[in-house]
Amino acid sequence: MKAIRESYARMLGRSRETVGRHAVRKLAVASMFIVTFLTPAASYAAVDVVRAKLLASKNACLGCHAVSMKLVGPSYKEVAAKYKGTEPAKLADSIKAGGSGKWGQLEMPPQPNLSDADAKLLAEWVLNGSPDK
Repeated sequence: MKAIRESYARMLGRSRETVGRHAVRKLAVASMFIVTFLTPAASYAAVDVVRAKLLASKNACLGCHAVSMKLVGPSYKEVAAKYKGTEPAKLADSIKAGGSGKWGQLEMPPQPNLSDADAKLLAEWVLNGSPDK
């Protein structure tokens, strides 16, 4: 607690004695908020990248989508930007249902044989920026 108070006092340009416990607690709560809600990695559990890439390949997703450039459909980066903050389950439902009109007139075919868990894994991978590792 002493070290935190000293750091906080330095940030404020004040002496350690003038920084009360209440102020230190406020800083601790604000730090926890930032780590929990504003860090992208905190939004989703660790994604099994190898399995997600395998699913994307196996289900022909890569025939229409690429990570960073538009092919037939939008890039995964564009999808991640449009659906930032969306729950993975909601995007997973969209993947399974397919559809048209969200990105133009072309239809994305439904993926009814994709399990809910696999669709959610793909959605998490896309929402995390389709990492390669």
